[in-house]
Amino acid sequence: MFIQTEETPNPATLKFLPGRIVMPQGTADFRSREESARSPLACKLFDVQGVKGIFYGADFITVSKDDDLDWAVLKPLILGAIMDHFVTHQPLFYDETSATSSPQGSPSADDDDLTVQIKEILDMRIRPAVAMDGGDIIFDRFEDGVLYVRMQGACNGCPSSSETLKSGIENMLRYYVPEVLEVRNVEN
Repeated sequence: MFIQTEETPNPATLKFLPGRIVMPQGTADFRSREESARSPLACKLFDVQGVKGIFYGADFITVSKDDDLDWAVLKPLILGAIMDHFVTHQPLFYDETSATSSPQGSPSADDDDLTVQIKEILDMRIRPAVAMDGGDIIFDRFEDGVLYVRMQGACNGCPSSSETLKSGIENMLRYYVPEVLEVRNVEN
């Protein structure tokens, strides 16, 4: 098994590509050891001292580290944990029903037309670009012209995410949906 790694715009996060599907649908974001209890792989990764966040995307895993630790030390330990997990054919989750069954923030029957339009733009135009950088963007709510989103994975805590949010995402949404006046990140 060969696992590729890619740098992300966030220097504290690396993207690991195991060459297979990680999450067939949706994503999973773990920001603490306690949150990782439902996933054997996330538990193993949090066993590596200095790991502070794990994110599963469709075909990648992003791992965030403490700023004072070096990737040269952490990377081999993380690669070993990921390889061991997939080679031994362990489940991603102890209980497969705990995996995200559909993309978070996707349009639902309860949404009004404007919310559906916003979610479709996020899903079709923005999420794929954000995933390329090892992260995700999730619709939280839309109130009084302000779209609230949650940045996950490499995008969470990235020094350039606020610029991306304002210059890229906000401008695109304002172009397609003039009712969107501003986009704000909601901290989890």
